[in-house]
Amino acid sequence: MSRVGSHVSTRRGYRAAAEHAAAIGGDCFQYFPKNPRTLQPKAFDRGDAERCAVWCRERGILSIGHGPYPVNPASEGEASRSMALCTLNDLQIAEACGSIGVVVHFGTYKGEDRLQGYRNVIQWINSVTALWHGKAQILLENQAGDHGPMGTTPEELTQIRSLAQHPDKIGFCLDTCHLYASGEWKQGRWGAFAERARDLGLWEHVRAVHLNDSLHESGSRKDRHAPIGEGRIGQAQFEELLGTPELRNVPLIMETPAGTDGTHREQVKLVRRWSGEEEG
Repeated sequence: MSRVGSHVSTRRGYRAAAEHAAAIGGDCFQYFPKNPRTLQPKAFDRGDAERCAVWCRERGILSIGHGPYPVNPASEGEASRSMALCTLNDLQIAEACGSIGVVVHFGTYKGEDRLQGYRNVIQWINSVTALWHGKAQILLENQAGDHGPMGTTPEELTQIRSLAQHPDKIGFCLDTCHLYASGEWKQGRWGAFAERARDLGLWEHVRAVHLNDSLHESGSRKDRHAPIGEGRIGQAQFEELLGTPELRNVPLIMETPAGTDGTHREQVKLVRRWSGEEEG
């Protein structure tokens, strides 16, 4: 079966976020462990987090955290150290909530030597995983290419993981809008990408999918999410994606604009219908 859900707010706490995700028909969800605009570590309510973990475990609901936007694994110096401590804090919260891991964007590097950017990413990941001994993973996310070509390809994801000191602590979060916008998923050619990912061994480490439609065409390098079925990807291509055997039971989590009721309830139903699990 497909696991479908959306990003939900933790304004009322971690367990309340899980309850809301289930109330709108989801059996998975994503949340921000802390303020997504700051690198400041958070002293969190461990009791609430553990209640979230128990509640989800009893109902078979899966979750992932999403790290703050300023985290850039390709950064250097003191900034890199601050970001590593921030992600360690996110992993601690995710672990307490019983989550699979924490999504971290691949990173951007503005220097002339792009190889140094990749070295920075590996060094940053190593600095985090050397200090992390829990089960929650860093979930490295592919990028749309709007800030440069770095981190857009499945080859980059698998290569970074293979070169890291603790690859077992690294998984992937594949964003469909980013994949489409970058041109890695070409119009009408999901099968070609899926086979390429298969050859690379990507699928066995994909722990979650950001299931987002795209406002712009394939190759636009514009990261703008559209509600499911209302963007350039559309029904036929999503149905093909949803039929990928390796994505069965992988959490499919929407970060798309909410519906008229302020939730993703109708989009969750739509994805289940396209997966063949609900009648139209």
